[in-house]
Amino acid sequence: MNWLASFIAGFIFALGLVISGMTNPDKVIGFLDLFGDWDYALAFVMAGAVLFNLLTFHWLKRRQSPLFSDTFHWPTKKDIDKRLVIGASFFGLGWGLLGICPGPGLVNLVTMNAKLLVFVAAMLAGMLAFKIFDKMKT
Repeated sequence: MNWLASFIAGFIFALGLVISGMTNPDKVIGFLDLFGDWDYALAFVMAGAVLFNLLTFHWLKRRQSPLFSDTFHWPTKKDIDKRLVIGASFFGLGWGLLGICPGPGLVNLVTMNAKLLVFVAAMLAGMLAFKIFDKMKT
């Protein structure tokens, strides 16, 4: 049942990205261009996502257990460390330079656009490199 719940959640997420325009790199770059020809439409998308999550987490915190698991898996780490800052910086650089981030990048794979294929390949290579280097530290 977990795979079905994951599939449905992923499908709804992908559909939301497409409907909102978040899969269009030009629209995202227009949103990030605050001092040029700013496209404010994605601000409403983000505000809606934040509001939805605030309400959902408020509801979830009152539940005894999740629907598709034995326990909740809430994040436990609350400090800001070097790894978080570096990871957020890479995320922001990729988003600002290309107008795409991991979720929309994966959704856009269906277009077979060469730029997006390279983006996803680089993202996967970065994830693999992190896994290798993180394992070497321990």
